Amino acid sequence: MALRKLKPMTPATRYYSIATFEEITKSKPEKSLLEKITKSGGRNGFGRVTSRHRGGGHKRRYRIIDFKRSKRNIEGKVVAVEYDPNRSTYIALIQYPDGEKTYVLAPEGLKIGQKIVAGETAEPILGNALPLKAMPVNTMIHNIELRPGKGGQIARSAGNFATVQAKEGDFVLLKFPSGEVRNVAADCYATVGQLGNIDHENISLGKAGRSRWLGRRPLSRGVARNPVDHPMGGGEGKTSGGGHPVSPWGQKSKGLKTRTRNKQSSKYIVKRRK
Repeated sequence: MALRKLKPMTPATRYYSIATFEEITKSKPEKSLLEKITKSGGRNGFGRVTSRHRGGGHKRRYRIIDFKRSKRNIEGKVVAVEYDPNRSTYIALIQYPDGEKTYVLAPEGLKIGQKIVAGETAEPILGNALPLKAMPVNTMIHNIELRPGKGGQIARSAGNFATVQAKEGDFVLLKFPSGEVRNVAADCYATVGQLGNIDHENISLGKAGRSRWLGRRPLSRGVARNPVDHPMGGGEGKTSGGGHPVSPWGQKSKGLKTRTRNKQSSKYIVKRRK
């Protein structure tokens, strides 16, 4: 994947960059795998804003992704690679011999016509899904389950992957992009390969309107507000707050550890993230 920069014909396009979409082979999604998305604008059932800076944006439909790779020991053929507006990575349309079609996350290097399979006896090659206990050490994997049968929860965004470090009894040691090393049950499934659309992190939106297309509403800095609106607001002239950066409700926003103490899954973490 590569990025395309626009000519600076206007102030907005001067810093604007966009993906070339070279891998995309199909422009329209599979109708049978679509669901309606109802937008909330960041509001809960009482109509109160619980997630700020959400709202608007282009209309989307949800693509039903098979995170569980539920078709076991049946070879599927990669029919197309598509864009998904709901995630940063691309998705692949898979067709099985019985005619059923599913979407899976598309790893880097997946080709049209390639055969992929999920199961305990599957080979550890690109696109195949198999239990962690069957993965060779140093394999790059994505769409990793944390509980057997629940479906992939980790390493699902563009360019993401984890690495198999070692195998110890009923657990496999995985190293994640954050630097965290943790034990995951050996029966959990994962898919071989690094996810595609690697250059996604280098995209520059270039203008405020493009954020609005994505459903992101404007954010004003705390120091630019009045004292009644934010703990860091107010002051004569331009001031940077004078204290530790905090949220509008006073919670420290840099360095404060917010992970719940005595969390059940803490015992599986061998090394904390950086």
